[in-house]
Amino acid sequence: MGLTVAIFVLALVLSFTLLMLATRPAKASKSMQERLVAIEHPTRAGKADIEGAKLEKARERDYAVRLGEHLQHYQFSKNLQTLLVHADSSMSVGTVVFTCAGAAFGCASAAFLFLHALLLVAAAFVAGAAVPYGILKFKCGRRLKKFSDALPDAIDLMARALRAGHSMASTIELVAEQSPEPLAGEFEQVYQQQKFGLRFRDALLQMGGRVPSKDLHFLITAILVQKETGGDLTDILDRTSHVIRERLRIEGEVRTHTAQGRLTGWILGLLPVIMLLLINLVSPGYSTVLFHDPTGQKLLYAGAILIVIGGLIIRKVVDVQV
Repeated sequence: MGLTVAIFVLALVLSFTLLMLATRPAKASKSMQERLVAIEHPTRAGKADIEGAKLEKARERDYAVRLGEHLQHYQFSKNLQTLLVHADSSMSVGTVVFTCAGAAFGCASAAFLFLHALLLVAAAFVAGAAVPYGILKFKCGRRLKKFSDALPDAIDLMARALRAGHSMASTIELVAEQSPEPLAGEFEQVYQQQKFGLRFRDALLQMGGRVPSKDLHFLITAILVQKETGGDLTDILDRTSHVIRERLRIEGEVRTHTAQGRLTGWILGLLPVIMLLLINLVSPGYSTVLFHDPTGQKLLYAGAILIVIGGLIIRKVVDVQV
């Protein structure tokens, strides 16, 4: 029976792995979507229509894309699409859903094989499904931090360029050329959108939608208000840069003072789990009664709930907004 379960779990994991590899988007998927948009509104018939039909068939064969289209009417799909944009990920909504399902079933199968506890299997299922989402959140946070760190220098560069006599369009291009990623890519997109006829206000607002940065929204608001009411834009940019630098400095000091609390939360949350694994590694079967006895299972559930509650309380204490 145990061998049968192991073979089933292995086959399940391999099946989902092959499915995810088969449905992952190609490197040219973004350009393909752009070509599809152009083909759907053609200026000329003929060859464009033939290429459009081929691309439509290729898109229909992509199960991940089809799943994303079915889910696009739901709110969680829209939120997930926003997260993908913020994380600058090439994955689609359908690919993320497939990945979450595969990770969830894989973790749940492993928990069922080793623990034989229904609630722990359910917890493993939820934890496995949350792993890809957590990775996207991590990528979004890392990208946002890089953007925020480079933004004050970019604002100073904008102010110097405007003092030197550059127009706003050439200033945006200068920032795109001399700033690090991801800030350079975002300003490059603003420059290209403005170059092809999009209003400067709309291009800035779209960049604000792609990057969930409070500092960037503050900069966009300052520029747009200056456009509406007038004033010295270089002085506004200097003040904006100073405010952002001070906020980043205070935020760094707060994180330094709360580092001990965050480390304490991680230690208290992970220590019971690590100790349980180490004890079972040194003495196999030591905690068997904890997982199979009804009283032991209740104690295990109570301990897990208390760990989660304690972690949430510590997070609330050390989460100081600046």
